[in-house]
Amino acid sequence: MSLLQNIKTLSEKYSQEVVELRRHLHQHPELSYQEFNTVKYVAKQLRSFGIEPTEGIATTGLIAEIKGKNPEKKSIALRADMDALPIVEANDVSYKSKNVGVMHACGHDVHTSSLLGTAKILNEIKNEFEGTVRLLFQPGEEKNPGGASYMIRDGALENPRPTNIIGQHVFPLLPVGKIGFREGMYMASCDEIYLKVIGKGGHGAAPEFTVDPIVIASHIIIALQQIISRNASPKQPTVLTFGNIIGKGATNIIPDEVNIAGTFRAMNETWRASALQKIKKMAESLAEGMGGRCEVDISHGYPYLENNPELTRRIKAAAADYVGAENVVDIDITLGAEDFSYYSQVIPASFYRLGTRNDAKGITSYVHTPTFDIDEDALKISTGLMAWMAVKELAY
Repeated sequence: MSLLQNIKTLSEKYSQEVVELRRHLHQHPELSYQEFNTVKYVAKQLRSFGIEPTEGIATTGLIAEIKGKNPEKKSIALRADMDALPIVEANDVSYKSKNVGVMHACGHDVHTSSLLGTAKILNEIKNEFEGTVRLLFQPGEEKNPGGASYMIRDGALENPRPTNIIGQHVFPLLPVGKIGFREGMYMASCDEIYLKVIGKGGHGAAPEFTVDPIVIASHIIIALQQIISRNASPKQPTVLTFGNIIGKGATNIIPDEVNIAGTFRAMNETWRASALQKIKKMAESLAEGMGGRCEVDISHGYPYLENNPELTRRIKAAAADYVGAENVVDIDITLGAEDFSYYSQVIPASFYRLGTRNDAKGITSYVHTPTFDIDEDALKISTGLMAWMAVKELAY
């Protein structure tokens, strides 16, 4: 039996086990940097496979290694994230979240269970490849500054430094059975913008005695869009969105302050830095010009994600071996963000997409929604696919 066929056979053999792992994780989600039980569960599973993890990386993360023949010849890394989102699940399924208000609505339960399955396969065939595969189970992908930055800080990419790193993410826009790739620039940087517009409150019928922060905030929101429309190149993908505005007044009460929160996305670090400065300066000066003031707090998030072209071509070819060339597709850039980008700043990296959609089964909801779910047939592919990519890359 060829190594490829052996991996496919093992992936099929362990697919139901991976489904059960995924369902357990889905039922017991934990928020970013609070993945204490999740990481214990992952460590327990790895030990049951005969793999001893190193715990305490980034507090609630861990790493583990699977050493093949001649383990020092080459090292590569595979990554999964483990945190969930503050969402009340609306799905009526047997594995619905038991932690009300917390949900695996971005597929991290899939990523974690898949990498566990990959680990089991690789450990079983370790005498059939040369080199070392490092497994990274990381916390906090959903919350700044991103758990990947803490994993790197704690040495997850050292001793020795892996040649490259591969990451997988569910993709509900892609039918189950399809795998998506993008060479080069793929995902945006992500910064959080918090504005506190301070005025002077009073009676709504006597605005002359106030400095109305509602009006100031309205002008700021509109004016800041000009930074995108008149400062960013039309050839440069970028977006500024404000999704939250709070001014606790009433029909006849002008409040003292208004709080605004939003996100800024870019795919160029020079433009990112320049735009953030412009946002701060414009918000402050506009508020001052209208008699109030604006406090600007920028929470710097993930850098943009660039998929190493050569690595991406190689794992794309491996995917074609595994699922057939007809099931491998090119995908477009997205202004979504991922802290996997931190790894791509250190070593060659590639982040690909696992199709999880099934229209016939009604599995169509996008990530970060209360009804997100996957066609679990994707788990029959995800584990073996990543294992095959790993052994192919070690042999390169």
